[in-house]
Amino acid sequence: MQTIARTSTTDMEVTSIRLERELKDKLKEIAGNQGYQALIRDILWNYVQQKSGEWKPRFSRADIRASIPATAQQEERCVLTGTSIQPQQPMLLGLTRNGDMVPLSVESLAI
Repeated sequence: MQTIARTSTTDMEVTSIRLERELKDKLKEIAGNQGYQALIRDILWNYVQQKSGEWKPRFSRADIRASIPATAQQEERCVLTGTSIQPQQPMLLGLTRNGDMVPLSVESLAI
C-alpha cells in the first residue's frame, strides 16, 4: 500500500487515538518502512473515498501479474474499476507486483 501524498505532516492536525497494543503491533508489522501512522491515514482515506463515492483506483492493469477465478464471499470493490462485486458473484483475485492479492471484477481485465 502506498501513502497518498496529501499534506505535509507539519500541516496536519495532531489527533490522539487509543489502539489495543496488539492492533498497533500488527499495523507496525504490516506497514514496515512506511510507518504505521501513514498506513492508518491510507486506510482512513480509502474508507472515506469508498463511502463518499470519491473512489480512485490505486492500481492499473500493468500492476496485475496474474489472476485466478474466484467467488466473492462478501461485498468487494474492484481495485481497477471501483465497481462493486456482490456476494456469490464471480470475480478474479489479482496478484500484484508486490505479491498482494486484490479483488477484480471479471470485466476489469477484458481486452
